[in-house]
Amino acid sequence: MSVSVSWTARRLTAAAAAAGALIGTAALPASAADHAPHAHPRHTHRQGVMISGVHLENRDRAHHFARALNTEWVEITNNSRRDVNLAGWTLADEHGHTYTFRHYRLDGGATVRVHTGYGHDTRRDLYQDRRVSVWDRHDTATLRNDHHRFVDSVSWGGDRHGDQHRDGRHRGDHRR
Repeated sequence: MSVSVSWTARRLTAAAAAAGALIGTAALPASAADHAPHAHPRHTHRQGVMISGVHLENRDRAHHFARALNTEWVEITNNSRRDVNLAGWTLADEHGHTYTFRHYRLDGGATVRVHTGYGHDTRRDLYQDRRVSVWDRHDTATLRNDHHRFVDSVSWGGDRHGDQHRDGRHRGDHRR
């Protein structure tokens, strides 16, 4: 297979997968979307590292079963072609629970899930090694680089304090 045919096939496959995910998300009725444990952030096409998904665990079950905590995760995607060293980067919730990435390099075009519970870190899955749930039904995940600069933020579960932006800032709040 020639390089251009291979490149075209990969691009078509990626486009088909993205379209399928978009159609699946749009097909949810409004009431189901409000109660769904997945949060699929809306993104315009962005380059670089971003929060690409969130899955919440049932709070009651998560407090009783350590394994259930591994079904609670935040997904981080690198949309660029270059690898990004995430060592020293942080992922935090509204209450200050913070996970710091240790020696981890996110390949270009790759995604990693940061699970709340215990496990063995792999290329696709990292674990915070916590015993209790971190993410609330109404929360914000914020990603910062190793210089503590804002990279991305996603809020879910409705707005309790006025209109929120995708990066979690409230209207009129221009801090980052």
